[in-house]
Amino acid sequence: MIITSPKISDIPKLKELFAEAFGDEGEFIDIFFKVAFSTDRARIVYKDEKIASMLYWFDCEYNGGKLAYIYAVATDKAYRGQGLCSLLMEDTHKHLKSLGYSGAILVPSEMSLFDFYERIGYKSCSQVDEFTVKSATQGCNFSKIDKDEYASLRRKYLPKNAVIQENEGLDFLDNLATFIKGEDFILSYSVYENKLHAFELLGNRDKAPNILSALSLKSGTFRTVGDGRPFTMLYPFESIEPPKYFAFAFD
Repeated sequence: MIITSPKISDIPKLKELFAEAFGDEGEFIDIFFKVAFSTDRARIVYKDEKIASMLYWFDCEYNGGKLAYIYAVATDKAYRGQGLCSLLMEDTHKHLKSLGYSGAILVPSEMSLFDFYERIGYKSCSQVDEFTVKSATQGCNFSKIDKDEYASLRRKYLPKNAVIQENEGLDFLDNLATFIKGEDFILSYSVYENKLHAFELLGNRDKAPNILSALSLKSGTFRTVGDGRPFTMLYPFESIEPPKYFAFAFD
């Protein structure tokens, strides 16, 4: 068994494992590998001359340091139950620490995974509010903006002790979402089956129904600052204050 960084030639097999583990469509996977993937931000387990387990990370900024947002942790079905994921995470933590990261953060895809990650040293650190609303009778004014303006405005709207998610993370989001701003809010969202799915709403959350009306949509689900449910977990490599807010989970 070998734990190492993947090679470019490994991408077809990584895409296969990505699809098997998460069921994502080919277009989503292609965008990820084109826009966000780097062999320098990925680790894999080779076993029996096959890629048995994998993970990736996005670079994030937090209180002047670097956090790694661990993403798409997966093990081939044929190799599950052998502890490979735990070994991969342990090795990745050592690797990230050697590169100067102050910690790793992740978003468990299911509540049951909070227990798993807690067993390998992660602690819950931030929450979000998620709510679904119907369209109001009256809309609101907004304008579309590009990712750079969104990033600039986002820094102004973020609460204290929030994780800054830009660079390849924002590039990836730019391929998945539309960015808009209003008088007192910013929003990144996509539309699926005529329903809005917000990656993040910052600012006046009460505008959500009016936003839907302005976009001619009947309903939408929004994610914003709050304490509605546990969202992220942190594995610190040094003494740092746990982040209080993190949003872009690409789920």
